[in-house]
Amino acid sequence: MSPTTCSFNMVSREIYYSEKYEDERGYEYRHVHLPKSLARLVPRGRLMTETEWRRIGIQQSRGWEHYMIFNPEPHVILFRRKKVLEPVNKKGDENMPPHEVPNEEISK
Repeated sequence: MSPTTCSFNMVSREIYYSEKYEDERGYEYRHVHLPKSLARLVPRGRLMTETEWRRIGIQQSRGWEHYMIFNPEPHVILFRRKKVLEPVNKKGDENMPPHEVPNEEISK
């Protein structure tokens, strides 16, 4: 492992990921705090693409978008993604796969 890779890995361990939270409009949010050494790599005045924030060292699942710039704290990166709705069956039976319909409902 090169010294550059080693120092990058050490710095990326200092990234803080918030818990996820959601709103009534169907979005899930999280914010990421970057250490100063990585915060200087954030472009000023525009949102980052997924490729850009991954290159800085932010690691999270696909689907997140950098959606807002918080000017007072540019080291805090704000992300959101469309919330995936869980299918709910009518009977409330959590053990039944969502694609199956109970027999009594088919005959009606």
